[in-house]
Amino acid sequence: MVHRSLLLLIIALAFPQIAQSLYSPALGDIGRQFNVGAQAASQFMSVYFLAFAAGVVVWGRLCDRIGRRPTMLAGLAMYVVATFSGLWVSSFSALLLAQMLAAFGAAVGSVVTQTVLRDRFNGAELAKVFSLMGIALAASPAIGLFSGASLVQALGYRGALGALLLLAMLLWLWCWCALAETRPAPPVPVGLLETLTRMLRDLRIWRSALLIASFNIALFSYYSLAPFMFERLGADPAWFGYSGVLLALGSGSGAWLNKFLLSNGFKPSQLIRLASGTALLGGMGVWLLHNHVAFVLPMLLVVLAFGMAIPNILGSALAEYADRLGTAGALLGLMYYVLIGLGLILAGWFQALGATLMMCAAVAWLLAIRAEANSSRVRQH
Repeated sequence: MVHRSLLLLIIALAFPQIAQSLYSPALGDIGRQFNVGAQAASQFMSVYFLAFAAGVVVWGRLCDRIGRRPTMLAGLAMYVVATFSGLWVSSFSALLLAQMLAAFGAAVGSVVTQTVLRDRFNGAELAKVFSLMGIALAASPAIGLFSGASLVQALGYRGALGALLLLAMLLWLWCWCALAETRPAPPVPVGLLETLTRMLRDLRIWRSALLIASFNIALFSYYSLAPFMFERLGADPAWFGYSGVLLALGSGSGAWLNKFLLSNGFKPSQLIRLASGTALLGGMGVWLLHNHVAFVLPMLLVVLAFGMAIPNILGSALAEYADRLGTAGALLGLMYYVLIGLGLILAGWFQALGATLMMCAAVAWLLAIRAEANSSRVRQH
């Protein structure tokens, strides 16, 4: 029963990323169908994350108010309605609005799943569970990009939307039948403003949010910029979808390597620093090879770093907020998803993948170095 429940949580956590990456190959077709340029089409990713950030706050707050299960069902229902609407719109603005509402609903998969995991696990056990989740998250872009490329090639962007609609409906039914409630009973009253004030004053929370944002901007800038890079280089658009399989191997390797190194005594802070340096090397490689399709190869280092870093950051980010996991998770999510959305807006404007990757990796490396220095000072005292 535990294994079945973990499988459901893995798929629920991966769903927002599958939804985003499956939609990514449709950006070129959307640009052509609605007669908008690469910069406008790329903004789908930034809009997705900004709406996602708002959704994280609402669903995370509802987690503590009405429970984990009803919140998950409500968010997925909203995604279904928004995606169905997107199939019938006739203007770019209306499609963008449908995407915003869908992203708002999809956020429930991230915040509710993380809250349920934090309800059930803690400490080193939680870090290992997040590593397992990281392996699943590594596979989701491959599923999304490969499936999305095939669907868009056969049916256009509506093919991708139709697949997402079906997937969301099946996930809703599974949650209805199998998702158990894990909210403590009776729930502890938690003030949103009080929690927000406390978190805004917590430098560790800001560091975690910036680290999560840096690695995610690096990953998702590939999904928003690479379709147009392949097009500029004269490559078959389907190759963008196939590249997802290669990148998933890199991200999965990073998550597996993280789990292995944790089991062998490495500290999370050491692994975050190692991941930051690896991402910086990968960004430099992409920058050097930006005029050749081989730029995908150094991108492997970036996704490997993502798979290694994210479980460690998420596993320890809310250790001091155990009495308010839904609300604190929502506010942390708001912080890093707003940062991701703003970062992707800038990436879309500049259309420079290599420079974006190097900037993100440099920020992450500096934050990791600072965190480790602070930890050393605390241990000495």
